[in-house]
Amino acid sequence: MRIEHIAIWTDDLERCKQFYIRYFDAVAGSGYVNPSKGFESCFLSFKEGARIEAMRTTSLHPVAIEPGAQRMGLTHFAVSLGSEPLVDELTLRLKGDGYPVLDGPRRTGDGYYESVVLDPDGNRVEITA
Repeated sequence: MRIEHIAIWTDDLERCKQFYIRYFDAVAGSGYVNPSKGFESCFLSFKEGARIEAMRTTSLHPVAIEPGAQRMGLTHFAVSLGSEPLVDELTLRLKGDGYPVLDGPRRTGDGYYESVVLDPDGNRVEITA
C-alpha cells in the first residue's frame, strides 16, 4: 500500500498550483470543475508518484485556522529533496520570496535534515533531505 494523494483546501486554486509548480516541480493536471457542487480541483503530481489534490469550493465553508497552527489531525506533510544543500537552497529561496520559514534548516532528533515552511494557504510543509 501507499498513500495515493493528500487533499488541501485553498481559496485561490491558481496561487496554490503555482506555488507547488514553482518550488517543488509539481506538474498540474487538467483540473476538474463541478459547477452544481461549487467545486473545482487540480491534481499536482511529483516525480516519485506522490500527488496533492488542491481543491476550492464555493458551496462549503472550510474552517479557517491560523496559518501554521499545530492542530489535531493532519498537521504537515514532508517533501524530500534528496540532499541537504537542496534543502538549504529551497529554504533560502522561499524565505527570499516572502514565505514564512518556521524552523530550520536543522538536523532533528529523529535524524532528518529539514526546514518547515508555510505554503500560501498556511499549510506546514517540511522540506527534507
